[in-house]
Amino acid sequence: MSRWTEADIPDQTGRTVLVTGANSGLGLRTTQVLAGRGAHVIMGCRSVQRGQAARQSVVGSAEVLELDLADLSSVRAAAEKIESLDVLINNAGIMAVPYGKTVDGFERQFGTNHLGHAALTWLLLPALRQRPGARVVTVASLAHQYGRIDFDDPNWEHRSYGYRSSYGMSKLANILFARELDRRASDVTSIAAHPGVTVTDLTNNMASAHNSLLLRLGGRISHLFSQSVEMGALPQLYAATSPDARGGQYYGPDSFNGMRGYPTVARMTAAARDDLAANRLWELTIKLTGITPDLP
Repeated sequence: MSRWTEADIPDQTGRTVLVTGANSGLGLRTTQVLAGRGAHVIMGCRSVQRGQAARQSVVGSAEVLELDLADLSSVRAAAEKIESLDVLINNAGIMAVPYGKTVDGFERQFGTNHLGHAALTWLLLPALRQRPGARVVTVASLAHQYGRIDFDDPNWEHRSYGYRSSYGMSKLANILFARELDRRASDVTSIAAHPGVTVTDLTNNMASAHNSLLLRLGGRISHLFSQSVEMGALPQLYAATSPDARGGQYYGPDSFNGMRGYPTVARMTAAARDDLAANRLWELTIKLTGITPDLP
C-alpha cells in the first residue's frame, strides 16, 4: 500500500457520515476532513454545547447530534433521528478510567466503547441499508493486544477491576464486533481501524483521572513515539472512504510496530481473530443491550 493521505480521499459529495465523539481529537479531525471533501457530517456528541463549539472549526456541511453512548436511551433517541446514512464511524471512547457504571449499569469502558457503539450500529442498520455501499468503521486500539474478554463477568462485578485491562477488553471487543458484523451483514461493509499512538485529550484525561505521576511521565515518553492527530485519523479515514478498503479488515499505521505512519493492514492478535469469541460476544451484546439486530 502506497503512502495514502487525505489527498487520496475521493469526493464525498452527497454522502452522509455520522462520527461519534466528533467534538475533539480524532473525531473532530475526521469530521473536518470529510466535510471538507463534500460530505454532510453528523457530529455525535455527548455535550451539545461542546459539539456546537467544535462545529465552528468545520468548513462544510455539519450538524450536531446529542449522543451519549453510556446511556442506551440516548443511543436510541439519536438513531431514531437518522433516516439514511452512508458511513458510521464509531470513534468515541473513554480510556483507562477509574471504575464506574453507565446509566444502564454496565462497566463504563465496556459499556461506552463497545456496548454503546454496538447498539448504535444495530439500530442504524435500516438507515445504512438505504445507501448502496454503506460502511461501518469501528475504531479500536493497539491496546487490544492485552485485552481478554471475561464472558462470565464482563462488567467486573465479581473480580478486581483493572482500568488498563478493562480498556484492552473493550478495544478487543471493538475488533471482534467489527469482524462479526462484516460476516453477518451482506449489505453493509464493516471495517476496524486504529490510530497508533496519537496523543489526544483522551490520553491527557487518563493521567488526570488517576492523578498519576507515573502516567504523566508515561504520557511524556509516548510523545516521543506519537504522531499528530492529522496522521492518527488517516486509518479511519482510509477505512471510511478508500475504494481499496476491505470488509473485515483492520487498518492502522505502518511504522514502529503500528505506533505511527501511514495506513496499512494492521496486525491482529489471535484473540481478535477468534471467530468463536466474536460470535459469543455478539450473543452477549444482544443479551446485555436488549437489542436484536435485524439481520438474517
